[in-house]
Amino acid sequence: MLSLFGWIGPVIRIQPNQYIMPKLLLILIALAITISVRAQSPDTAIIKKSRLKTVTDEEYTALLNGSDLYHMSLAAELNHYPLPEKALKYKKDINLTAEQEAKLKPIVKELRRKILEMGLIVIRNERTLDSIFKYNRVDNGSLIYYANRYGLYQGELRNTILQACLVTKSILTQQQVHKIESIEKR
Repeated sequence: MLSLFGWIGPVIRIQPNQYIMPKLLLILIALAITISVRAQSPDTAIIKKSRLKTVTDEEYTALLNGSDLYHMSLAAELNHYPLPEKALKYKKDINLTAEQEAKLKPIVKELRRKILEMGLIVIRNERTLDSIFKYNRVDNGSLIYYANRYGLYQGELRNTILQACLVTKSILTQQQVHKIESIEKR
């Protein structure tokens, strides 16, 4: 008998003439699934149950985790203003200097803080809208106020993201911006 993969040891043994492709394929599929599951980050792997009727589970999770479901940075990114997170993500590929990295890190930290803060505010606003309808306490004034607040929060969040892109472009060289774009296109 031959041992298949010496490091597995006696667990899997085959005869020299035995057809091993189905077994090997099964092992490779199991390995791929295991790697795929482990590669998911905790934020993306778990969808939290929304406590609000007006917000889907996916939206609720995105608001709590600071994920951008609405692609608020696209106006900047499509016009060569990268997100600071992407500049840091590709710092070796774009030859980011220590000085540039030191400037980008606080921008990323503040952007993350603001995105999480705005997510909680949007959830609170949605909860209030739901409540005033549920308990029949809605009137024209409160409806205008809370509906407009939602737009204000979305606008504030988008402004924060786009401002971060604007500052990031001023920190990077034109070559670094183009390198990020070429990496992202892959």
